[in-house]
Amino acid sequence: MKILMVCLGNICRSPLADGLLRRKVAENNLDVTVDSAGTSGYHTGEGPDKRMTQTASLRGTDIGFLRARQFSSADFDLFDLIYVMDRSNLENVLKLARNEKDKQKVKLMLDEAEVPDPYFGGQDGFDHVYDLLDSATDTIIDKIKNKQL
Repeated sequence: MKILMVCLGNICRSPLADGLLRRKVAENNLDVTVDSAGTSGYHTGEGPDKRMTQTASLRGTDIGFLRARQFSSADFDLFDLIYVMDRSNLENVLKLARNEKDKQKVKLMLDEAEVPDPYFGGQDGFDHVYDLLDSATDTIIDKIKNKQL
């Protein structure tokens, strides 16, 4: 199985979701590939936001090695599931879908809720996003183990 995490710039939310899920996949010895992308190309080639990298590191998740890239329609061919962080990301990804099969791969990360963008806020926002994504990736791991995905 191949899973892609998507947010706007691929420097806060999606790299954190990517790193959390990668760590949990490794801890559970699962055959899953994880990556992340952004709907915009603003930060292509950059590492994750330092505040998110620090937040993740303090909680045992390394995301410093990740580099931002932009989502493209080719990702529909490369990934089985595409998790987006908010409705804006959902709309942008679905605009690139070529058919119904592509659209079926796209899901909101928090099941009809949104993962708020912490970029313009303080540390509390980064901590809150970490907690949300930590819980959501636990659910994804459980679904993979129980063959529900």
